[in-house]
Amino acid sequence: MIEDKDQLRTALGQLGEFKLIKHLTKDFEVTQKSTFKGIGDDAAVLDFAKQKTVISTDLLIEGVHFDLSYMPLKHLGYKSVIVNLSDIYAMNAIATQITVSIAVSNRFPLEALEEFYAGVLTACKVYGVDLIGGDTTSSNTGMLVSVTAIGEAKEEQIVYRSGAKENDLLVVSGDLGGAYLGLQVLEREKEVFKVNPQNQPDLEPYSYIVERQLKPEARKDIVEILRKLEVHPSAMIDISDGLSSEVLHLCEQSQVGCNLYEDKIPLDPTVITTSEEFKMDSTMIALSGGEDYELLFTIDQKEFPKIKGNPNLTVIGHMTKPSEGAHLITRANTKIPLKAQGWNSFTEADQ
Repeated sequence: MIEDKDQLRTALGQLGEFKLIKHLTKDFEVTQKSTFKGIGDDAAVLDFAKQKTVISTDLLIEGVHFDLSYMPLKHLGYKSVIVNLSDIYAMNAIATQITVSIAVSNRFPLEALEEFYAGVLTACKVYGVDLIGGDTTSSNTGMLVSVTAIGEAKEEQIVYRSGAKENDLLVVSGDLGGAYLGLQVLEREKEVFKVNPQNQPDLEPYSYIVERQLKPEARKDIVEILRKLEVHPSAMIDISDGLSSEVLHLCEQSQVGCNLYEDKIPLDPTVITTSEEFKMDSTMIALSGGEDYELLFTIDQKEFPKIKGNPNLTVIGHMTKPSEGAHLITRANTKIPLKAQGWNSFTEADQ
């Protein structure tokens, strides 16, 4: 959990930029037919034939998006890829390539970057994507990671946030709130460690939610399941900022309202017990926590028999007239307006 200060350290200046990139990417193989030319030239060359191309990019900054006192670099490399692939799957597309750019200060030796790229390599293998480029540079303030993900889909397969219709069902994959609670556990143990460095935390009871924070998974499987079931979502988004924020994005882009039912929100038992331990409301954590990287989508009601009983999917509400607005229907059957209280990097960073 805490960095080993005695490990081998190779200064990055010993290699130079081009040798560094060649060293870090030597184990990456090209697997996608659409990768015409990968790393090694001024630009990559892709050939998608008649498919549409989708592209998404994300920036992760040390001290804002991750804390290396409890985030292993291999996990960070993996997660940096996953958060971008999730955006591609949220378009109902299949991710095919990524680029990875990093800026690091001189406190990071070569061995640290090897760990980071080992995580990137694992993600590439698990999700079948090619690393086709990127950049490395120096930083005065720690570590910065930028990943761009590229994917493909037929035009008729692509799903936007704007297609939801009145009376469509609102569906979510997996369960919610685990990543946020995993972060709370890690932050608590970090404070304990500061007071007593000899104390080693027992994270076993929290293994599921800690993994949801440190090593999340993107839901490529849901895109594949929906295609096998011949279900075409009318609108879709991934849950990175909390359920309430994402529901409101769908409502705004599609110009509809929504009734979201509290008793339908899927929660893992660990989320419920840990919420009680932290004296937090599990519903509020699911609504506002973020970083779950599940898929939230709408379907026409006639598609319901196709997904009924699928353990990966839960119907949590339905879309309404825009004049009705977006509401949470509580277990007590009261109607509360939904508010976007998800994580905001700008306010968090300024605090």
